[in-house]
Amino acid sequence: MTRLGQLSKLSVTLVLATFLATVVGCAATSKQEGTGEYVDDTVITAKVKAAVLNEPTLKSAEINVETFKGVVQLSGFVSSQAAINKAAEVARGVTGVKSVKNDMRLK
Repeated sequence: MTRLGQLSKLSVTLVLATFLATVVGCAATSKQEGTGEYVDDTVITAKVKAAVLNEPTLKSAEINVETFKGVVQLSGFVSSQAAINKAAEVARGVTGVKSVKNDMRLK
């Protein structure tokens, strides 16, 4: 094999190895999101926060929202059990939410 042929074969091998590493590196695991899932969760979090802020009965700014693989976690403090229930109901109504983990507490 000529020197040029060896370099060409090496180049193709390096490109394929880089591609494979990129694909595997961006894949999701059970404890880590892939790139697409992270973007989806960011959008879900923003939508849930907006829905909570737009709900007149939830005037508290002390509701925190986090999302992992479509599962929304609500935490923070509210003034009544009704507010806890309403926040969970509002979060469940957002497109893309798979389930809601409600860790909110009464003040």
